Amino acid sequence: MPRPTVRYFVRDVDEALPFYALLGFEVEMRPAPPFAMLSGGGLRLLLNVPGGGGGAGQAMPDGSLPEPGGWNRIQVEVDDLDATVERMRAAGVPLRSGIIQGFGGRQVVADDPSGNPVELFEPPKG
Repeated sequence: MPRPTVRYFVRDVDEALPFYALLGFEVEMRPAPPFAMLSGGGLRLLLNVPGGGGGAGQAMPDGSLPEPGGWNRIQVEVDDLDATVERMRAAGVPLRSGIIQGFGGRQVVADDPSGNPVELFEPPKG
């Protein structure tokens, strides 16, 4: 089975890369400024600038461009949510809330530099 791949649209790939590096993603390929392929935790993450060339960022027949944001998100599992949140805050990353306790664990949603949400999730211990 091929590994899962998610595509996110960002305003600026160079601006997005440090955010994803904080989460352990590494650049696999960077063939052009408006595109990067990252990998981390078994996930391939494609970052595209809308209108930046290539297939995914092209305008639709009505002229509309893909755009970042919304609430659909990837989830990155972390061992220590408190420490991860502190690293994010120290790096100036905006968080949509404080840490939320749910039925299946703890989470917080962080925004990448383009406003794409990334859920940081800590499963219950034990």
